[in-house]
Amino acid sequence: MILTDVLILGSGGAGLLAALHAHRADPHLRIVLASKGLVGKSGCTRMVQGGYNAVLDPADSVELHLADTLIGGGYINDQELAATLVERAPALIRELETRVGCFFDRREDGRIHQKAFAGQSFDRTVHRGDLTGIEIVARLRDALFATPARVLEETRALDLVRSADGGRIAGAVLLDHKRGELVRIAAKVVILATGGGARMYRVAAPSLEKTGDGMAMAWRAGATMLDMEMFQFHPTGLLAGASRMTGMVLEEGLRGAGAVMLNRDGERYMARYDPERLERSTRDVVSRSSFMEIMAGRGTDAGGVLLDATALGAEYVERNFRGMLERCLDFGYDLRTGPVEVSPTAHFHMGGARIDVACRSSLPGLLVAGEDAGGVHGANRLGGNGVAESTVFGAIAGETAARDAAHLAEPPDLDENQAAAIEKRALGPLGRADGEDPFAIRTRLEALMWERVGLVRDGPDLEAALAEIVELQERAARASVPDFRRVNLAWTEALDLENLLQVAEMTTRAALARQESRGAHYRSDYPAPDDERWLANVYLQRVDGQPRVWDEPVRFTRAAPPGREPVLVPA
Repeated sequence: MILTDVLILGSGGAGLLAALHAHRADPHLRIVLASKGLVGKSGCTRMVQGGYNAVLDPADSVELHLADTLIGGGYINDQELAATLVERAPALIRELETRVGCFFDRREDGRIHQKAFAGQSFDRTVHRGDLTGIEIVARLRDALFATPARVLEETRALDLVRSADGGRIAGAVLLDHKRGELVRIAAKVVILATGGGARMYRVAAPSLEKTGDGMAMAWRAGATMLDMEMFQFHPTGLLAGASRMTGMVLEEGLRGAGAVMLNRDGERYMARYDPERLERSTRDVVSRSSFMEIMAGRGTDAGGVLLDATALGAEYVERNFRGMLERCLDFGYDLRTGPVEVSPTAHFHMGGARIDVACRSSLPGLLVAGEDAGGVHGANRLGGNGVAESTVFGAIAGETAARDAAHLAEPPDLDENQAAAIEKRALGPLGRADGEDPFAIRTRLEALMWERVGLVRDGPDLEAALAEIVELQERAARASVPDFRRVNLAWTEALDLENLLQVAEMTTRAALARQESRGAHYRSDYPAPDDERWLANVYLQRVDGQPRVWDEPVRFTRAAPPGREPVLVPA
């Protein structure tokens, strides 16, 4: 048993900033950070190519950034969370540069360079070439190891554990992959920052370990979840055959700079779908347009479309997109001289656990930050707002954790029966007789989600998908893996599969509930937004083992769409 003040699950931008800000708020705090992979070498923040949105130019404003975020989100954002994002992002950029030591690209006059990104009315995306995430995470990793925080690498969380009196979240059970050992940790405060579940789709962009662990743990613990139907597909994922690099994002800075999208006939098809913004339209529009081109038979033989950056010039591409140029060259594409085959790729979950502006969830003792949380982005995340969200709310979660931990003398006792049940369930697949192969079930889930709960949805497909997801859950509960514990990749797959199936269930149930199209959620049987009925958030909660789904109207606390009045929030 490990006792700590703050337990952080996840080592991306949110987890690392949470650790640094918790330590800064109280240098005497005991902090444990658990990472499913290696710190600085896993997670999605390090994969960010494009950049970080922040208002730095005097001609820009937080009001304009907020307006872009709300418009892009279809006005179902939690407006207080969105406002917190845009207000705190500039200070976080300065902290990353001056305190953490990040180097961002500069203009000739010495100011930070900011580039164009889709869906934004001002060029506000801070970057380090097209390797922004690596720059941020590498520096944050160094800063973390300069603190006394205890780091558990290659150690995944299995489930959250309540206190013995049942009143709060009091810790977690974890699995050390290298040693094959189960670990119980009791904490005054737990921060969930493990990232999203895009790997439930056949073509997906995030790192391989991003299997919805945090969302599934929050769901099983009874947390309130919201807008789980809102799943973003990035328009340009590299097509690289059977390689695991298929789905890797080619960031939208290319389109912001002038790269164009072409179908197999060489037609610039975005003129048909958004003639005003073309390739600089929002991600949901460009992704869905590409999908429709492919479905109409105008895709490539590999089932994609073409991204053409040749008009930018070879020198410009080499100077500004070095990382993507090198990765494309690895697979036989040359961004400088010809088009690259791409496909929409599962990228980011706008939904997640419901939080307040202090990152507190509906469960006492549990804070949530980053992609595990919902509400900031509404129906569609703007490029460049993702890493900003992770760092801003990671920092807030760390500060809140330090304050909340001060109210408890010691970590609460764990519910030993619940911890034992979690351990028993996790060990279940080892050596089970006549069990199914979890890899085969995973492959079926990925195809099912891509075909029926993907970019274009309808009621019958969603109903069929939900029925099959429940069946797959039953099959997964009987899965079998070889009977050894240390570095057992099949066991890892079985544990990942359980979480992916639960995130898939939440996504599908929420998609069935929202009978309209808005942002990333497009239903062909309800193809238009319905502001009269669906300026609302869809909520889910597991109550006595059963899913509950309901919706509540959005509160327009900062700005309202046409025809609506803002709702003032008491100070």
